[in-house]
Amino acid sequence: MQIERITSPKVPEPPPGRWSNALRVGDMLFVSGTVSRAADGVTIQGRDEYEQAKIIFGTIRHLVEAAAGAMSDVVKMTIYVVNIKKNTEVWRARQEFFTGDFPCSTLVEVRSLATPEILVEIEAIAWIGAGKR
Repeated sequence: MQIERITSPKVPEPPPGRWSNALRVGDMLFVSGTVSRAADGVTIQGRDEYEQAKIIFGTIRHLVEAAAGAMSDVVKMTIYVVNIKKNTEVWRARQEFFTGDFPCSTLVEVRSLATPEILVEIEAIAWIGAGKR
């Protein structure tokens, strides 16, 4: 099977040689750990876990839709937070993007993420077309 890099004009791409935001292999889409990065690719948006999670879920939606999928196709997420006590804020944001059966999820508290202002990072796996079956 061929690997296809998925991009969206609404999602800043990392510099060449770093990572891919999303790769599609057959009907599977793998979305890299995503943070609430602004269009400039550097600035982190969102002052708390809820705001950052909303931005991240929006970014994941853009990438899934660029692969001809929908949020209902997301089957697995791994969520990293720096403060586990704020997990309800991430769940609150998640409810704005998913309905019905939510994706399988793993929540992990970490000491820190790439920069101090990053409070949440989320990676996702989608099976394109699964939400329509």
